[in-house]
Amino acid sequence: MTTTADTDRAAATHSVARGAVARSLGLLVLVAVLVVVCVLSIMIGARSIPAGDVIRALLGNDGSIDHSVIWDLRVPRTLVGIVAGAALGVCGALIQAYTRNPLADPGILGVNAGAGFAITVAVAFFGLTAPSGYVWFAFAGAALATVLVYVIGSAGPGQATPEKLTLAGVALAAVLGGISQMLTLRDPNLFAGMLSWSVGSLGGRSMSLIGSIAPFIVVGLVLAFVVARPLNVLALGDDLGRSLGARVGPTRTATIVAVTLLAGGATALAGPIAFVGLMVPHAVRWFTGPDQRWIIPYSMVGASILLLVSDIIGRVVLPNGELRVGLVTAFVGGPVLIVLARRRTASGL
Repeated sequence: MTTTADTDRAAATHSVARGAVARSLGLLVLVAVLVVVCVLSIMIGARSIPAGDVIRALLGNDGSIDHSVIWDLRVPRTLVGIVAGAALGVCGALIQAYTRNPLADPGILGVNAGAGFAITVAVAFFGLTAPSGYVWFAFAGAALATVLVYVIGSAGPGQATPEKLTLAGVALAAVLGGISQMLTLRDPNLFAGMLSWSVGSLGGRSMSLIGSIAPFIVVGLVLAFVVARPLNVLALGDDLGRSLGARVGPTRTATIVAVTLLAGGATALAGPIAFVGLMVPHAVRWFTGPDQRWIIPYSMVGASILLLVSDIIGRVVLPNGELRVGLVTAFVGGPVLIVLARRRTASGL
């Protein structure tokens, strides 16, 4: 005999399964959109290339100018957008889950500023002007900033609340940004070649540079998927998480390592690009809900789409030049942050 409880459980199971199917289909749609955006990224630029020529150039070397443009400039640029976008999106999702603050991101919490400051020190005092040389400084700066923000936010009575961590991150980013500007002004010629990097750019990166940084980002992404389920449990609170079997210390350590690898790698590769890690995880939660197992893959694909679309817009908006992708994301992200701040409730974690 079927009871009301059995019926309710069956309905709940069916609802969960239906939601998982919908999320899976949504993720497949996002991947398809990313493929289309990648093709557009290769086609669109100062020299427009038809889709047929793009396909032929990708399949084989015909010795044409278009082939050289595609493989030497556009393909590396597109790969930078995919890799850096995925890193920024997942990094933002992890930080928001770690701090339980839906409006946190690597920029607001000072992680990008830490990586940028370390790179500035590498250039100013060690003469390392190539990303392959200062990538380790970026990782060290991102790690130091993450630890400092948590230490400052934990100081005083009470635990590290999302509000305290956000204020600590904003303050640290302001201090590190000011010192970085001071070092830059000491020798503007030394930093002239880093101008496009300092505002966030996808262009001018070689395949060898992408190959040297991508493994660190891949490790960060793998760690993010590993900690996704424990972060769901810790969202209920550390004490309740422990009672449910979550290992709080290892989970938080792995999350910090992942944030360091993702933020440091993305900053070394594309520069300090703001708002991507804030907008994308916040937006995808409206569809996925608070489950990090879905938020992380959605953020990974969605952030890559956003960064590539912003880069395409930057190429076509100026008739005789190029608007750096970091400026485009800032133009988009500023109003979005204002809208989110005016909402009575943010999307739940």
